[in-house]
Parts: sequence; C-alpha cells; structure tokens
Amino acid sequence: MTIQSSPGSSGFLAGSSSFLPGSSRYLEMFPERRMSYFSNSYVIGLTVAAGIGGLLFGYDTGVISGALLYIKDEFEVVNQSSFLQETIVSMALVGAVIGAAGGGWINDAYGRKKATLLADVVFAAGSVVMAAAPNPYVLISGRLFVGLGVGIASVTAPVYIAEASPSEVRGGLVSTNVLMITGGQFLSYLVNLAFTEAPGTWRWMVGIAGVPAVIQFCIMLCLPESPRWLFMKDDKAKAIAILSKIYDVARLQDEIDHLSFTEEEECQNRNDVKISDVFKSKEIRLAFFVGAGLQAFQQFTGINTVMYYSPTIVQMAGFSSNQLALLLSLIIAAMNAAGTVLGIYLIDHFGRKKLAISSLVGVIASLVILAGAFFGKSSGSSNELYGWIAVLGLALYIACFSPGMGPVPWTVNSEIYPEHYRGICGGMSATVNWISNLIVAQTFLSVVEAVGTASTFLMLAGIALLAVVFVIMFVPETMGLTFVEVERIWKEMAWGSSYNTESFLEQGTTNES
Repeated sequence: MTIQSSPGSSGFLAGSSSFLPGSSRYLEMFPERRMSYFSNSYVIGLTVAAGIGGLLFGYDTGVISGALLYIKDEFEVVNQSSFLQETIVSMALVGAVIGAAGGGWINDAYGRKKATLLADVVFAAGSVVMAAAPNPYVLISGRLFVGLGVGIASVTAPVYIAEASPSEVRGGLVSTNVLMITGGQFLSYLVNLAFTEAPGTWRWMVGIAGVPAVIQFCIMLCLPESPRWLFMKDDKAKAIAILSKIYDVARLQDEIDHLSFTEEEECQNRNDVKISDVFKSKEIRLAFFVGAGLQAFQQFTGINTVMYYSPTIVQMAGFSSNQLALLLSLIIAAMNAAGTVLGIYLIDHFGRKKLAISSLVGVIASLVILAGAFFGKSSGSSNELYGWIAVLGLALYIACFSPGMGPVPWTVNSEIYPEHYRGICGGMSATVNWISNLIVAQTFLSVVEAVGTASTFLMLAGIALLAVVFVIMFVPETMGLTFVEVERIWKEMAWGSSYNTESFLEQGTTNES
C-alpha cells in the first residue's frame, strides 16, 4: 500500500474543522462514502471475534446464577451462609476490578490483540480450576482467575471494535459487543437448563465456560492489531494495510489524514500518560467523570442483580422449583439479547443520550412494579398473581434496560477519550463498573434480608431517577461524531463555547485546569 498522509492535509484540516475526514458534515457532503452496518464483512468479522470477550463476560455473569442453586445443594456450608453465596458470585468481580484496572495499561503498552490473548488464557485457566474445585474455597479462587480474564476483556473488546469502526456505525458495532454479553448470558441459561439432571451439574456449567476462551484465542492469533494503536506506535505501514481492508480507496486517504491530524494533536502526550494526568487536564477529567458516572449508574440501577440472582428472585416470588426458576430466567435472558439487537439499531439512529434517558424511565417503572409485587407478597397473601407480577416486572426491566443502559455506557466510553488516554481511561471507567458491580452483588442478598425485597427494589428505582438527572445534565450526544469532534465537545464544555478550532490547535490536548 503506497498511500501516505498528504503533506498539506493537516493545514487543510486546521483551517476547515467542519470538513474533518469522516466528520458528520463531511459525510453529509459525501454520502457515497458513508458505510452501513453490514457493508464490510471484514469489519463485522473483527467485531464478532473481539466480541467473544463480551460472550465470556456474559456467560460468567449468567452461569453462576444457575450454578449457585446446585452449589448450595452440594456444599451445605454454602447453603447456610448468604455471605459465602455472595462471595462465590462476587469474587469474580474482585478479579474483574483488578483485571480492568491493569487492562487499560496492558492495552496501551502491548496492544489490544495481546491483551485479548492474555484474557483468554487467564479465563480458561480459571474455568478449569472451578470445574475441579473440591470445596467452596478452591471454587472461589477459580472465580478470581475468571474475573481477571473478564476484567481485561471488558476493557479491550469495546476499544478494539471502536478503533476499527467507521464513525457512522461505531455505536452499532460497539453495541455488538454488548449483544455478545447478553448472548453469553442467554447461552449460560441454556447450559444451566441442559445440565440440571446431569451428574456434577454445576461443574459442567462453570467448566464449559473455558471453551469460548480457547476459540477466541485461536481466532485472535490470525487477526490484526488495532490500526489506531499501530498508528499511535508509529507502525504506519501495518496500520494503513489494515485500514485498506476497512475503507475503500476514496475514504482511505481521508482516514489516514484524520489519524495524522489526531497524532499531531496528541504528540505532546506520547508515552507520558499516567493516571494522574487524567485528573490534571480539565477536559479529560470531565470526560472521565461522564464515562465513569455512566458505568456506575449502569450497575447501581440493578442490572447484574437481576442477571446474577434472577433464579433466586423468581424463587422469592414463589416458584420453588430449580428447573422452573431457570426456565423463567432463560426467557428473561432471551429478552435481554433481543433488546440489545434493538439497541444496536437505535444507538446510531436515536442517539446515545435519548436512548439512555428513555431506558432509565422504563427501568424506574419496572422497579416500582417489582417493589409492588413483593410488598403484596410480604403482606401474607397467598395469591399467585403477585409472583407472576414479579416475573412481569423482571421482564419489563430487561426490555427497558437492554436497548439503552446496556450498550450506551460501553459505547460512550469507547469514543469519548483521546487516543493516548483511551486505554487508561477505558480501564479506569471499566474498573468503576466492576467495583459498582461488586458492591451490588456482595450486598444484594444482605440488603434484602435487612430491609426486604420490595424496599431494595425501591432503592434501585431512586438511584435510576438520579441517573436520569445525571444523563440530562452531563452527557453530550456523540452519535456519528469522529473522535476529534468528540474531543472538541469536551474542550468546549471545559473552557466555554468560545473555544474554536484555532485555540484547539494552539493548546493541544494537555490544557491544565
């Protein structure tokens, strides 16, 4: 490939910010260069391969909810201790916090591909340890290893996909990773249901988790590194060779110019980005506040409470059979995956912000329904109607959450940070997600025992209301924008609307607050 960055391109871009390659206005003027979701099979292949990391994430989230029913049957000490049950669930989250925290650095230092391969190895090893565990404590150590792999994958997959995606379909492609998460959850419930009568039930459930990790490892050996990471590391020849498979000739030069322009803007930050730098720069600090806030609210509005404990919640609603609880949870998981498919379409047509707000409004309504059902049941009524209302509330919760607050936080976090901050900020925000997840998983059953199921769901509804306020006040719309255009939004929010392209070029990306 002989295409190179045009000598005068940066000057042209500097003087005409509205015509940045791939920008929303640029694509309006040249609609023939706009790509659709399915227009490039190579991009879809990269997305699906990277998304297997999301499948690992989702499978682990879902499988433990069903396996826990049978772990309690085999280990009496677990059956008698809510704390041990919460620890088995949440130890993977402890590992995920550590994996996500280190995953950002691994991504920036060694690349998205090597980070994915490392995640697969650690996850597969953890699956083997869990399946062979002779007691709950070895099982908990295996959960820690699995969590490490999931944490690294949760940082890597969205960034890898975003960096290989055209801006006009980036939201949908990154949301495909969320579809893989929900697909993994659905698969886990199928596996749970399939092994309900098999000897060593829960061991099959957790052990089979290593299979997709091995598959992704083999596939990733044959796939390229992220072109943007290669460009950032001055391996431009390889980067351009990969980009040529993503864009046609007419668009390719534009994207190379775009990367060159971005590289010039961030040259002062090269190889110097540390965690402390995130908090020194006013615009980066603001972007991280929004990204981390979305990740925290995703968890504190209760999604993984529903996914981890849905069989348990169904049993709380009066359905005592393990098999029936798993079957109803399977239906809920299927709705989660179906809702995410809808989200893939809406996120690039309806917008990130509107989608998040409408999703949260539905979440509040469904949590109120759940609370009402459990209030009715706690009043001593034997009416089975309350149990079915609880199941309906769970289903409505998933139907509202999955198209919006499922994909939006991951999509927004994959696109709001400048290139040299993307790995470290993505890792930090994913760490916030996992810490929030850990808090919810570790405390849910204990809070239910302390204040009751109904009051717990009302607390989650109150948090969802705060999330609506947060999104309205702080989250900008990034649909269809290039990374440079998104960066300019933070500059303007941090320094005022008078901030223009000329000052953007003069100040670079290291303004101190």
